[in-house]
Amino acid sequence: MFLPFFDNLRRGGVPVSLREYLSFLEGLAAGLCTYDIDGFYYFARAAMVKDERHLDRFDRAFSASFAGLEAIPPETVLEALDLPEDWLRKLAEKHLSDAEKAAIEALGGFDKLMETLRQRLEEQKGRHQGGNKWIGTAGTSPFGAYGYNPEGVRIGQSESRHQRAVKVWDKREFRDFDDTVELGTRNIKVALKRLRQWARHGAEEELDLPATIRASAEAGFIDVKTRPERHNAVKVVLFLDVGGSMDAHVRLVEELFSAAKSEFKHLEHYYFHNCLYEAVWRDNRRRWDATTPTWEVLNRYGPDYKCIFVGDAAMSPYEITHAGGANEHWNAEPGALWLARAREQWPDNAWLNPVAERAWPYTQSTQIIRNAFEDRMFPLTLDGITRAMKVLG
Repeated sequence: MFLPFFDNLRRGGVPVSLREYLSFLEGLAAGLCTYDIDGFYYFARAAMVKDERHLDRFDRAFSASFAGLEAIPPETVLEALDLPEDWLRKLAEKHLSDAEKAAIEALGGFDKLMETLRQRLEEQKGRHQGGNKWIGTAGTSPFGAYGYNPEGVRIGQSESRHQRAVKVWDKREFRDFDDTVELGTRNIKVALKRLRQWARHGAEEELDLPATIRASAEAGFIDVKTRPERHNAVKVVLFLDVGGSMDAHVRLVEELFSAAKSEFKHLEHYYFHNCLYEAVWRDNRRRWDATTPTWEVLNRYGPDYKCIFVGDAAMSPYEITHAGGANEHWNAEPGALWLARAREQWPDNAWLNPVAERAWPYTQSTQIIRNAFEDRMFPLTLDGITRAMKVLG
């Protein structure tokens, strides 16, 4: 029954061997992770992934092979058997017309929204579905999942549907961008070359291995050849928005990331979600317990670095302008302040936006960030990258 899983791994670029697959089956037969989905995932990963660079590919293949597999709590087994999942999903998914959406008024600002949520948590005693007040599913309440409200707090929903949540009350898992993606990166590399500045530094000369091999073969003895050492003098710190509305742009950002990794020797990258705050991270699997203070990043890399932000800039305006407005945690200082600090530390800066430029005026948060960067926001297209490189250069 696990042959499709094995096939998905191979198709996804995970170099798993038949021997490793058989060892995986032996472990299952021995009962190493019976009825434990998390245990099954980690055991399969340990058995069939030899290089951490392939972890993201493994996650994709695992998701494709076992999509929808969930642990059902014992107390809900009978309910799950009585009501098919498709019925429950259709019941919870309430789609309103444009006129109905326009008729629903926002709750009254960020502070009022958070105050009301605290009151709801204190008053509500059980599960609720439908309606416009309690925390639950469907309906038009500002709190919950699978409904609609123009300004709410999303609780218990795996992904965004309308991009209108002010806060998300769930711990979501994001994945790192794959820097080995090659499809479509050729032209991006050409655009990025505009920023490269070659300089002589370090050793006076370095070994020219291809020339040495060629000369030695022709001479019949070892004939060492050297060449002047050159390095790309440009240093870049790259901040990548990940998760949420950026999921629709993963492929494009991966192409940019792959091209940047090959073009810039001095490239440092960090992930953030929606807006820059007091912490960033390098590994999305450990973004909750292995973050790096933003102050540390600001102090580590000098003003000679070029700073590039990559994100769609689509979020609640509160996430930029308010303390406590962050989507997934309580931030002591507004995101706008951290963006200002970054731009002050790295005067050569730009923001690359994967959303079409014609759509920017329709998102308030995009306009706020665009103004904060003094119009140094460019579309994530070949023309936009070229324009950004000219500004940074």
